[in-house]
Amino acid sequence: MKLRLGIFDSGIGGFTILKSLLSTRTDVEVIYLADLARNPYGEKNFHEIRNIATQITNWFKKKDLDALLIACNTTNSCAYDILQDKLKIPCFDLINSVSKTISVKDVGILATSATIRSGSYKKIIESRVPDIKVSQQSCPQFVTEIEKIPMNYEIINYLADLYLRPLLKRNIKEIILGCSHYPLIYEILRNKIPKDIKLVDPSIALINNLNQYFQKPKIYKKSKKYDNVEFFATGDIDEFSLKVTNWLEINKKISLVSLRTEA
Repeated sequence: MKLRLGIFDSGIGGFTILKSLLSTRTDVEVIYLADLARNPYGEKNFHEIRNIATQITNWFKKKDLDALLIACNTTNSCAYDILQDKLKIPCFDLINSVSKTISVKDVGILATSATIRSGSYKKIIESRVPDIKVSQQSCPQFVTEIEKIPMNYEIINYLADLYLRPLLKRNIKEIILGCSHYPLIYEILRNKIPKDIKLVDPSIALINNLNQYFQKPKIYKKSKKYDNVEFFATGDIDEFSLKVTNWLEINKKISLVSLRTEA
């Protein structure tokens, strides 16, 4: 029997979680929700994010999920309690998942402005790793640029230098990519930091937690990688279809939905 999982993000950031999931198991059915109408989330205020989270839970309640994968760090940091309490199913998140994997004493966080303002990464990491030093850097323009097709690599490189510079002045040993969009430019970031600094994609820790909770079957019928993934979007579905093709190299039907009317 297949696990029925929900994944949501403001846009394409959740592709990093989807890819990590499907690289480890195929016994799943996935409902992917992209809230393009309100992308990006990262510059919205705390109350806006919590209202959006409430609407997302109301939409997913009708989807008969076994678990939710919170692919958006901003919603994770501002409204994890809403998602968990209202859905009443296992909710696997990036911040708690990756914080369990940290063993160094100096760590840097790259994230959206809203995630940094919430302080969630800093609080959770400090509660788990005694005497750790957490340096945070907001990256307000990354998501908007990463969502563009084609990406402007000159701008992306400029922003990467700008956002990494303050962290690299400190004695950090790991940099956590605290927005699910950022692993999409992993190689650009990796090439700009010393080899001895680890660059961490939290989606890997999230999927490891999922796989520990839901044991993978020893035998199951395999399917093509994205056969059992349904895509839903709140904005321009033609534009999102291009992004799905660009990043996942597939052609899939995109269904238009409204979260506001279903809230």
